[in-house]
This record gives sequence, structure tokens and C-alpha cells, in this order.
Amino acid sequence: MITCIGFIGVGVMGEPMCRNLAAKSGLPVIASDPNPEPLDRLAAAGVEAVSSVAEVGDRADLIFLSLPSGVEVSAVAEVLLARPRAGQIVVDTSTSPVKLTRELAARFNDAGIAFADAPIARTRAAAEAGTLSVMVGADDALFAKIEPFIRCFAEEVTLCGDTGAGQVVKIMNNMVLFQTVVALSEALSVGRRAGVDGERLFDTLTKGSADSFALRNHGMKALLPGDFPRRAFSTRYALKDLACALELADDVGLKLQGAELARALLNETVEQGHGDEYFPAVLTTIDR
Repeated sequence: MITCIGFIGVGVMGEPMCRNLAAKSGLPVIASDPNPEPLDRLAAAGVEAVSSVAEVGDRADLIFLSLPSGVEVSAVAEVLLARPRAGQIVVDTSTSPVKLTRELAARFNDAGIAFADAPIARTRAAAEAGTLSVMVGADDALFAKIEPFIRCFAEEVTLCGDTGAGQVVKIMNNMVLFQTVVALSEALSVGRRAGVDGERLFDTLTKGSADSFALRNHGMKALLPGDFPRRAFSTRYALKDLACALELADDVGLKLQGAELARALLNETVEQGHGDEYFPAVLTTIDR
């Protein structure tokens, strides 16, 4: 029985997700993060800050992870596995390597703990509104237990297959997005230099077969105004996810030339000093 929810990692996305859980789940929520500022803000929503990951593991029946990369997921997993509680459920909403996800799931299962991958998609605004899209890797029984809680911060919850399948789909989603933003950046740079107004270019593309979510959001809201804020999905984060995609492709025996090109352009964007900016900053590399 789930009587307490734990949340580990309340950063850009984790903070609003945790707030929605506290508001909608009907259960007490505890949270841990190295940064006290989001924990202070979450206190107003009734979230109790705890001193350590270990305390979350000791008290929570259902634990959500929202962490920057597989490195942090692995570190947190080691703490939780050092003091396992049979019957506990761990849900990783981070974007983590598929191989790592399946390895951790096996270790948690051996310790009597259910583990699901449930990486999130969409923006911080969607996290705040509770309208994220979540791609889940789990068996049917586990999915039935966790879906109502995921719906506290998501409107689209898709069971993609067994453990690791959620990560596969999320990583492919991001790979396609990054390559689309590269294509939009190239189109904008060419169009402007050829004498076409960028807003008119993108508006016209929405009326044809080049229309996409990326065009209407990343294109219209970031590329056109040249607005690449910090505390958004950064170029460094994009590179991390592309590395996961290319590692997965290598594991299944494929070479992805488009993804390799996107990674090279994003690497160059980091080298130009835009690593902590919103990843459509790749436009600065292409336009240069």
C-alpha cells in the first residue's frame, strides 16, 4: 500500500512535478535535493524537505527520480539499494541510458523493489501545468499501480513496453527533435540571407508539409527571436541525450549519420560558450 511519496531531484522539471504530486495525489510527499531553494518553495505546497536520499528511501513507498543524467541515477540507486525495502516502487522520470535502466531494474527487482522507467517529454511550462507526456517501461501490473500518480503531472501517459522501452522511445523522440531543430536553424539562416523575413518563412512552413511541433514551439518561440534562456533544456542536456541515442544505435548495430551531425553542431555550440543555454542556440553555430 502506498502511504507516502518520495521525490528525489527537484530541479527545473522535478520541482513542478513534485508540486503537482503534492496537490493532486492526496498523499504526503517528501523530497530531497542538494539545492535548498526549490525545497523551500515546495514547502508552501505541503512538501516536506528531508535531509538525504537515504531518508526518502526509509520513509517513502513510491519514489520518483528526476535527475540530470544516468550518473546521478546510478548514485541514488546505490543509496536505495544499500537499504532495500521489499514492496517499494522506484520510478525514474530522468532520461537515462537504456542499458543502465535495464541493469538497475534487475538489481532492484532482486531486492524486492519494483522499478519502472518513465521519462518525461515537453517543457517546464507543461510540467507546471501538469500536461507532460510520459513514456513508461514496465509490466502491466506495475503500470496500473503507478499510472494514477504519473497523471498528477502528465496528460499523456503511454505504456511503451517492458523495462527500458520508455527510455528507448524518449531518446528517439529527443533525437528526432534535435535534428529537426538543426533543420529549422538551417532553413532560417538560409532564408534570412536570401532576403526572406524569418517570421514569414516559418509562418508559411506551418501551412505546408514542414509543419511540426518543433517549428511552432522551438522555431517560433526560440529561433525566430534568438531567445535561448538558461534554466531551460540546455545544449549540454541535449548532448547527453544524443549520446544515449548514439550509444543505443551502436548497441543495435546502426550508424546514425544525422544524429552524429547534430552532435557535432551542438558540441561546437558548447565550445562557443552556449552550453548552458536553451539548445536551439545551435542556430548561433549554423548562422556563424
